[in-house]
Amino acid sequence: MTPEETVDYNIKVAWHAISRMYNTQAAKHDITTSIGFVLLNIDQENGTPATKIAPLLGLETRSLTRILRSMEDKGLIYKQADTHDKRSVRIFLTEDGLRNKEISRQTVRHFNLKVREEIPQSELDVFFRVVSQITGMIEGKTLYDNFKLKPLRPAESSAA
Repeated sequence: MTPEETVDYNIKVAWHAISRMYNTQAAKHDITTSIGFVLLNIDQENGTPATKIAPLLGLETRSLTRILRSMEDKGLIYKQADTHDKRSVRIFLTEDGLRNKEISRQTVRHFNLKVREEIPQSELDVFFRVVSQITGMIEGKTLYDNFKLKPLRPAESSAA
């Protein structure tokens, strides 16, 4: 099977292209794709608990911590103790954060509208169904339950 024939390769190539496209747009406003996605997931009125952001984006806590620190340094967010739970910290947007959230929202919306202009809804429905099934298979954590590596021949074991 060539890489082009594998599901994961095609998903990865498409995501990298999208990510590069978003980063090109984000760089015009001195942010990154990651910062844009975090901005989109912060509640404008009530802020968002810091612990809720990473799961929304599929990020590790360490990665989110770095992103939040960068966002704070850029003046996009500020942190405030939760009024109901003093152990929790809420993330709020500054005026610059609100402005960049709107830029991010419009950028994502534009991309999606352009895709929808080119690809019929029936094909997008199939795409969403397939991606959802793949995600379900992975999250079900049973994909490799009965998986056993076939014994490698000597030439194959040294090639990797």
